[in-house]
Amino acid sequence: MLIVGIAGGTGSGKTTVVNKIVNEFSNGEVVVLPQDAYYRDNSHIPFEERQKINFDHPDSVEFPLLIEHIRKLKSGQKINMPVYSYITCLRSKETIEVAPARVIIVEGILILVDAELRQLFDIKVFVDADADDRLGRVIIRDIAERGRSVMQVLERYHETVKPSHLQFIEPSKRYADIIIPGGGENNIGIGVLISMIRQHLQKEAIK
Repeated sequence: MLIVGIAGGTGSGKTTVVNKIVNEFSNGEVVVLPQDAYYRDNSHIPFEERQKINFDHPDSVEFPLLIEHIRKLKSGQKINMPVYSYITCLRSKETIEVAPARVIIVEGILILVDAELRQLFDIKVFVDADADDRLGRVIIRDIAERGRSVMQVLERYHETVKPSHLQFIEPSKRYADIIIPGGGENNIGIGVLISMIRQHLQKEAIK
């Protein structure tokens, strides 16, 4: 089993990179664990307070559960991955069953911040993108998927997203084995990563 961690700032193009990797392999060969699924359940907090949660801070993620799930998959066990809603800031009662696969991709803005989690990755990737490009994508995404206005997105960006990016996410780049500049549009960089994954799988098949 190969475990790949793909990090990068909000709106950097991580999901595009992940999708391009997944499309290169047969069904069932690759499974994806998004960090977004592991945000802490906030049902004990009033809705108004939940709206103020800083999702770009490491404290917002339940890293121990994510680590536990990766270790279970590595040992051949199935897991029940949480489902998280940005609209309600709550975990759903439903979960998604995930079975072990040859490649596990863990994707999220903060996954290279946690030292214990980093140690589980065979390949660590940081998807880099210009701050203005990232903000543009965040505005489009948050309006379409998270029910926010432009003003809400911009306020959140300046109050929490940008400061947390500079404090936690950008510094985690130094742990990456591969940096893909230009986000999901860098097909050469993505191609190099896909080649590395294929080489690893070929070596595993020979053993």
